[in-house]
Amino acid sequence: MDFCGIDILSVQQFERPDVERIFDVADSMEPFAQRKQVSKALDGAILGNMFFEPSTRTRVSFGCAFNMLGGHVRETAEIGTSSITKGESLYDSARVISGYSDIIVMRHPRAGSVAEFAAASRVPVISGGDGVNEHPSQALLDLYTIRKELESKRRSIDGMRIGMVGDLKHGRTVHSLSRLLKLYRGITFNLIAPQQLRMPGEIVAELREAGHEVRETENMAKGLHDNDTIYLTRIQEERFESRLEADIYRGRFRLNRAIYTRHCQPNTVIMHPLPRDTRAEANELDDDLNQHPNLAIFRQADNGVLVRMALFALVLDVAGEVQQQVHPTRWYTGRRFE
Repeated sequence: MDFCGIDILSVQQFERPDVERIFDVADSMEPFAQRKQVSKALDGAILGNMFFEPSTRTRVSFGCAFNMLGGHVRETAEIGTSSITKGESLYDSARVISGYSDIIVMRHPRAGSVAEFAAASRVPVISGGDGVNEHPSQALLDLYTIRKELESKRRSIDGMRIGMVGDLKHGRTVHSLSRLLKLYRGITFNLIAPQQLRMPGEIVAELREAGHEVRETENMAKGLHDNDTIYLTRIQEERFESRLEADIYRGRFRLNRAIYTRHCQPNTVIMHPLPRDTRAEANELDDDLNQHPNLAIFRQADNGVLVRMALFALVLDVAGEVQQQVHPTRWYTGRRFE
């Protein structure tokens, strides 16, 4: 794939060599993400960061990734602060904002909205998630994390076993990750969810057609037993008709140190796209795992910057120039890596 100038809207636009190219570039971004060096490859470029749905990690990490390559960020946060509340169409917004930007990242609550926006934009658009549809950059950073975590244990993505836990119906992160994993070989998916929140049938069918084994269960103990990676998701309260409906499922699938020790293999990697719901009635991923060496959720979040830097570098065609415009950092960064 020639990445230059393309929109990043779906993991289904990638082949395996494309993913590996993104990961190779992400690896090269580590000195910048660790604040050891600064690059000015995107000096003067402007990112339009348009988030019409609440976000912390995705919005901030995209902005940081662009800044670390020397670019500037202009943000719209929350739909209420935009002209869409005045009746402006996505088409008009795209035509206007793309005149002010060199690249746009967009999140929107309605499925298909980012593609609609991208069709009218005059600059490349990267999806930051649209409703229950997809979250391609999250899937890429999740897979990048899985690769790094398994490699540290001398394992690989091909042939791995992954348990996905929680709201698999509404969780766009598991939808995109599952479709990205289709590109690999011989994976076993243990899908652990209430009957009403199962993975969409079309995704299960796609996985099986690609030659992967898919097991579905409501029994968490059974589903946790034989995995290299556990990927938990929160109950997506904002996708339900009401909080009361979401509360029916909240707290039914929890992982703490005792459950992990009892039911998981000793080196099973623990992942979560964040935010994790730490309220007492949910507590899906307990704080007693915070110091566990296999808890990868914060390494996972850090990897988001690397992957998003790689996407910017590839789409704006500066991947070969990043190392040519480098100087060391001049400020204290020691505690960051403790």
